Amino acid sequence: MSPAMTHPLFTKHEDTLQKALAAIESRGYWSPYSELPSPKVYGETANADGEAAFKALLNQAFELDQPSTGETVGAEHSPFGFPLGIRYPKSTPDALIAAATQAQRQWREAGPKAWIGVSLEILLRINRLSFEIGYSVMHTTGQAFMMAFQAGGPHAQDRALEAIAYAWDQLRRIPADAHWEKPQGKNPPLAMQKRFSIVPRGTGLVLGCCTFPTWNGYPGLFADLATGNTVIVKPHPGAILPLAITVRVARDVLREAGFDPNVVTLLATDPNDGELVQSLARRPEIKLIDFTGSTQNGTWLERNAHQAQVFTEKAGVNQIVIDSVDDLKAAARNIAFSLALYSGQMCTAPQNIYVPRDGIRTPEGTIAFEAVAEAIASAVQKLGSDPARAVELLGAIQNEGVTQRIDEARKLGHVLADSQTLEHPAFAGARVRTPLVLQLDAAKDEALFTKEWFGPISFVIATDSTEQSLDLAGRIAAEHGALTFSVYSTDDKVIEAATEASIRGGVALSINLTGGVFVNQSAAFSDFHGTGANPAANAALADAAFVANRFRVVQSRVHVEPKAVPA
Repeated sequence: MSPAMTHPLFTKHEDTLQKALAAIESRGYWSPYSELPSPKVYGETANADGEAAFKALLNQAFELDQPSTGETVGAEHSPFGFPLGIRYPKSTPDALIAAATQAQRQWREAGPKAWIGVSLEILLRINRLSFEIGYSVMHTTGQAFMMAFQAGGPHAQDRALEAIAYAWDQLRRIPADAHWEKPQGKNPPLAMQKRFSIVPRGTGLVLGCCTFPTWNGYPGLFADLATGNTVIVKPHPGAILPLAITVRVARDVLREAGFDPNVVTLLATDPNDGELVQSLARRPEIKLIDFTGSTQNGTWLERNAHQAQVFTEKAGVNQIVIDSVDDLKAAARNIAFSLALYSGQMCTAPQNIYVPRDGIRTPEGTIAFEAVAEAIASAVQKLGSDPARAVELLGAIQNEGVTQRIDEARKLGHVLADSQTLEHPAFAGARVRTPLVLQLDAAKDEALFTKEWFGPISFVIATDSTEQSLDLAGRIAAEHGALTFSVYSTDDKVIEAATEASIRGGVALSINLTGGVFVNQSAAFSDFHGTGANPAANAALADAAFVANRFRVVQSRVHVEPKAVPA
């Protein structure tokens, strides 16, 4: 099927697709999926129904009619203090690859509008399950419910739709056929009829993460589907459920549309599955890999999975430079919120905060380094002072490794704000920690702060000058990777220098954030998440490069009689 040939599901969702295309061109605000859990949008009983659907999955076998061994796997444990007890079908890579290979031809032959239409229908069905997915994200990642609903639901769906829009934007540029004539002077023209077939790469492997399984997993999944590839979804062992629900929806839509549901399959595993993943990632049948996770694992994929096109988002050292401010309290509140949001377990959360040791300029005069550091620490402590409110911001720590890292980091420097354990009012066993803020010095501690300390751990670092702060920010982003960079300054020349540092470091820059927008937030259709220009990620979510190499074009041509008649 060519890009020109239609499909009922493409027609059904074409209006949404056209709006998405306009949004990626204008880069303004747009979303078809409400981020507010409003009964008016999702239905009066949607929240209760979603929570009930989530609870009904606990301590049960998760039904999924795909090739399996007959055994089950699964060891998820809610960061809020209880085991999920869900068992998933155990499948082998051999069986899923064989099933995907068999499903590939019919899916490829359906053509671009079928791929796009089916992808958009899957998204619509997923949106209707936003509450169920929200609770599943909450109890696998530790996000508080509002974040789990928004980031795991509508915002993840936005990112999926963005990938689909970019895919269609590239696919629609390729005509199904063309008539070619080359003038030959007085002789008849040379004429060829050419046909262009869009050929998907093959089978994609989506490797999910344990903190944002849908937000980070959906772009690759839907970019693969929308360009005609089959997909094996391999969730992190600690966060299987959100992607298992997603795969079940995808399979239902594919089956209803007349396709082999094995276009999308789930590879659920028990913990410590690294050897299996490495073996699968190097299989010759795996042509695309999307990964979010540690630098070590992402770099291994980039260096070893040579047969596949590999897209990675890895760790980074996100940084803030404070030069001068109009309102220190407003800046400190904004920074503190960014440090506390989901306990710093966001790939965009700040870690290093550079402040000149001689202080910063304000309308009231110069404020000493110690006072700036104290303002940030006090703002962080204030956020954690009311546990009932704090837990809705902090959420829970996803795994014990993060709590151990907090204990390790506490020894690195002078503690400005210590990490505290909070009791969750609704979940007695929840793993809740407030942020740890330490003081370091650029002159002697660079070996400490050039490493990513994932979790609620940050450093206020004394530098010789704003110039040194910007040099550190640009150099560390370029050498060690970063996804966000923020600057506070009332000086246009400093902002210009910060912009240059962000370009040198290949990292997105935010300037003077003091209100309701925070450095760790990224808006689909407007913000490019990651740049691919530093070691933290080799791709951006999303741009044309994220989708264009997921398919190839194979042409055929035949000599025909010319249409033009020479004069």
